[in-house]
Amino acid sequence: MTDTRPHFISIEGGEAVGKSTQIERLRERLAKLGHRVLVTREPGGTPLGESIRHLLKHSPEGRGMTPQAELLLFLASRAELVRKTIMPALDQGTWVLCDRFLDSTTVYQGAGRRLPAEIVERLNAFAMGTHLPGLTLVLDLEPGEAQRRQLRRIRPVSEGAFDRMEAEPVDFFERVRQGYLDVAKEQPQRVKIVSAAGTIEETAVAVWKEVAHAFSL
Repeated sequence: MTDTRPHFISIEGGEAVGKSTQIERLRERLAKLGHRVLVTREPGGTPLGESIRHLLKHSPEGRGMTPQAELLLFLASRAELVRKTIMPALDQGTWVLCDRFLDSTTVYQGAGRRLPAEIVERLNAFAMGTHLPGLTLVLDLEPGEAQRRQLRRIRPVSEGAFDRMEAEPVDFFERVRQGYLDVAKEQPQRVKIVSAAGTIEETAVAVWKEVAHAFSL
């Protein structure tokens, strides 16, 4: 049985939709209201998780890994993050903003990699335990525009223009985008679609509208 935690918000979406920027805007706004806020990310958020993140996104050893190995690595990072970072923070009354959570696995490894949905769902549940976000915001952007945004980014030369996940072809991200839309349709109470096609400020306003409505702020 899952336990929906009201002060737990996950921010989802494809690559280059502005998740990090919107999370920081949201953190600032909640902090100004007097709330304690923890920002974390997937994969990552713990020493083990950050090592897994490097393997999944940048390490040469990660190139060409099987979808099954990729799935299990993401889930290992989540299992550590939930138990060592997210749950302790929530138990102390801290708001948690997570850059990606279980829905990324559902759509990237399920819809994107075409792994069996029932297996992804079962493993997702095992890794995250009983805690679901009280609200999930999916920043939605057409994949072609997202790739154009990626190309405009200034990144360290050592990282290259794209990491391993970002380098997937457009049709992969079309499946990912549709996967998010499907999740929102299946779980409309928790998952809300927010357009990321406008300016940073326009998106921030839309994000806050959903958060304020969900939590009566």
